[in-house]
Amino acid sequence: MIYSASLFFFLTIFWLLLSGYFTAFLISAGIGSAIAVVWFARRMDVIDAEAHPLHLGPRILLYWLWLLKEIIKSGWAVSRIILDPKLPISPTMVRFQPTQKTDVGLVIHANSITLTPGTITLEAASGEFLVHGITRDAALGVIDSDMDRRVTACEGKQ
Repeated sequence: MIYSASLFFFLTIFWLLLSGYFTAFLISAGIGSAIAVVWFARRMDVIDAEAHPLHLGPRILLYWLWLLKEIIKSGWAVSRIILDPKLPISPTMVRFQPTQKTDVGLVIHANSITLTPGTITLEAASGEFLVHGITRDAALGVIDSDMDRRVTACEGKQ
């Protein structure tokens, strides 16, 4: 029940933020839509800890701030590579084993790699990731990385 209430709350807030208008009709339409989505999700039995990871709590917010900083740093580095007349790229693919134990943790880690400019997760299996990097350093940087440790710390104790 807590997941349903939380889903309703976040859907309603999301509706209000995207709407930008706060008339009685739009607020009631948003609430009605959120109720309908929660009802459908409950009927489909898709509301659980994995689909709505409340257990990540404030740890994930701190991780997102750290990830934003990493995205900006990587974006700057990729911009410098692109603007360099020699275009010093060395495309490299690496396979490594992430340390996450849950599907949510693996998804967060794989998506974080892809969100970071210069790297992309090509394959994400339970015990192995295949990552492409625009440079050899970028590709090797995902192995046993700070990102891996931080995502594992976000998972916490399950």
